[in-house]
Amino acid sequence: MAGRAVKAVLFDLDNTLIETSKAGGAALQKTSELLKTKLSLDDDSVLNICEKFKQKLLHERYDPSSGSMDDLRVRHWEESIVETLGSCSPSSLAAQCYFLWKNSRLEALCLSPEVRCLLTQLRSRYKLLLLTNGEARTQREKVEAARCEEFFDAVVVGGEHPEQKPFLSVFRLCFNMLDVDPQDCVMVGDSLDTDIQGGFNAGVRATVWISAAEGSDLEGPVKPDYTIPTVLQLPDILAQLQEQQ
Repeated sequence: MAGRAVKAVLFDLDNTLIETSKAGGAALQKTSELLKTKLSLDDDSVLNICEKFKQKLLHERYDPSSGSMDDLRVRHWEESIVETLGSCSPSSLAAQCYFLWKNSRLEALCLSPEVRCLLTQLRSRYKLLLLTNGEARTQREKVEAARCEEFFDAVVVGGEHPEQKPFLSVFRLCFNMLDVDPQDCVMVGDSLDTDIQGGFNAGVRATVWISAAEGSDLEGPVKPDYTIPTVLQLPDILAQLQEQQ
């Protein structure tokens, strides 16, 4: 869409601006130490429990009518322990595991000094909006832990709305909040299915995929306009778009 100046940048949060996967890994390490202490388990058993928990997180479907997100994730730990050991553990252990994992992960979530500097520089030229999928309370806790709200003109958490990325309605909400047209915006994120597909569906000026596999052939129908290994390279993309006006 050459000829249009970029006025706004929409950012995903997890694994785009903050290293959620890395923080989760560090939190699992702390939790594994708790399991070893409480149950006197060998390394393989602890690893198995943690891997089961990770898979349950990956495939979880949250239903608010069945309790809170905390309740659901405590059950993830309960089930992971039982599935590995074939027997029940002390009733409080799953809750201890969950809250240690949760709090440790939140403590590790932060904007790096380089990302903070990037956002400060970008906000002097563009409107910035944070658009993140996920259960409302969980994502708001991440935003607060990372202390990133100050860098954005608006923060939109998908779980607070009827639809999340990649659906068009949540992107329209963002455009309205910033008072911009879709063609004025760039969407930046690490997920092809939600960030990039959603940006394409919404008709943004360009989509930027954050992926360490830069330059590799992409399988499937979703094709980002640009691929970079880190969000810190975004200014190079914005400069290219500026030249295309």
